[in-house]
Amino acid sequence: MPWQTHTVFNQPSPLSNSNLFLSDTALREAVAREGAGWDLDLLASIGQQLGTAESLELGRLANAHPPELLRYDATGARLDDVRFHPAWHLLMQGLCANRVHNLAWQEEARSGAFVARAARFVLHAQVEAGSLCPITMTSAATPLLQNHLPAPFADWLTPLMSDRYDAHLQPGSQKRGLLIGMGMTEKQGGSDVLSNTTRAKRAEGDRYTLVGHKWFFSVPQSDAHLILAQAPGGLSCFFVPHFLPDGQRNGVRLERLKDKLGNRSNASGEAELLDASGWLLGEEGEGVRQILRMGGLTRFDCALGSHGLMRRALSVALYHAYQRQAFGKTLIEQPLMRQLLSRMALRLEGQSAALFRLARAWDRQHVPEEALWARLFTPAAKYAVCRAGIPFVAEAMEVLGGIGYCEESELPRIYREMPVNSIWEGSGNIMCLDVLRVLAKQPGVVDLLQSEYQAVKGLDRHFDRAWRQLQQRLHKPTEALGREIAQQLWLIGSGMQILRYSSPPVAQAWCRMMLDSRGDVVLGARVQDEVLQRATGGER
Repeated sequence: MPWQTHTVFNQPSPLSNSNLFLSDTALREAVAREGAGWDLDLLASIGQQLGTAESLELGRLANAHPPELLRYDATGARLDDVRFHPAWHLLMQGLCANRVHNLAWQEEARSGAFVARAARFVLHAQVEAGSLCPITMTSAATPLLQNHLPAPFADWLTPLMSDRYDAHLQPGSQKRGLLIGMGMTEKQGGSDVLSNTTRAKRAEGDRYTLVGHKWFFSVPQSDAHLILAQAPGGLSCFFVPHFLPDGQRNGVRLERLKDKLGNRSNASGEAELLDASGWLLGEEGEGVRQILRMGGLTRFDCALGSHGLMRRALSVALYHAYQRQAFGKTLIEQPLMRQLLSRMALRLEGQSAALFRLARAWDRQHVPEEALWARLFTPAAKYAVCRAGIPFVAEAMEVLGGIGYCEESELPRIYREMPVNSIWEGSGNIMCLDVLRVLAKQPGVVDLLQSEYQAVKGLDRHFDRAWRQLQQRLHKPTEALGREIAQQLWLIGSGMQILRYSSPPVAQAWCRMMLDSRGDVVLGARVQDEVLQRATGGER
């Protein structure tokens, strides 16, 4: 047209073509400090690739085009398959190529493997979170299958440990890469798996036939699922393949896919088990013990995933604030906005330090103190980090204003994604009950915490006071205070890392902000400058 009503200006460009790893100083330091310095170069390469506009577009496309359930083929034969957008398959190829599904087990003898894998998980979470679900399930199931894989499926270990993604619908023995899903919960009970009604009847050897349903059938396109069912000896765990050893389909029928708030790229199904063949893993009655072992790994991933989403939300907000002009200054120069973004960056400093200390504990399970640290802080991390993510992303949306509320921005998708990690694999109250269970059954917990506290004793009065308050509650923990105990425990664990490894001004500012109950704390200019520089990797 020969005329125009206005000129578009002061509209920040979206964040793309950045290095997700090199721009995160706290992450880089945590990886090196906790034993995975050998992976820094590869992580920088992964961070560069994931930060591209093309990679971010894959995340958008996979969520804009959710999976579809294909119950029948063109001839009317039962299919029970799930069709995904091509973007999903490209995301999965990247995850498997980066061994996010098996690095911890493939490099098990290498110190820091869990730490390196945790960093890769956090980076991928910033691009697309739904594709992390099959990765988490497969990773958590792998150690159990390494020890208990049924004899007819012994040749599955090779593709299970490969770096290939294979989406073909065919028997696992014919594939180059495998995914494992889980089916635990039923309509009448979510976390209360003891109420499961699915029945398992012995057929021959370790093979059973299963009859029942699963209300949440995670990753329904998987090559096999780990299923909980009631056997004569009690609740047990079964390996239920998609295809039987003779190539026939198993008796698992997909009824529908869940229509979820977020996590829309990922398929979550409902299934009926119609004399489905399953192979017992371990002994009858060991189902809860085995699922709890895997549950620790999946819960840790929930915390890592939420942290990655929070990090992306902060990055988007910071990038906007450095460009957008308001009242004669950029947003980042406005005192109130600079205070807000500094506080958000400081919160993530504490999370990074504590989560990667936890990754080191998972890496050193052979050390009793480290195993106890992982057992205690994993449910605490899932509770505290996942719940903190929802208001955190909402705050990032406010930084962008109206455009942050529109689908052209990444933030609405991230916001819808946040609640899932707080709900799946045990919701908040379940995590708090798990923390209390550890406190009740592990008498060495207080001694372990006291030993860690000695390294930072006297460095900050707010921290010392919070530690004394927690000690009083740990002396006689009650269920009614479970949430307060879990939250306080996580903050103490985070503070231990911050005080030990951060600069004194940043560490003391974190303690005042997170542990002083008297109200909001104003961060000084020096702390603001340092945390914002670290949150951007020194780049704008």
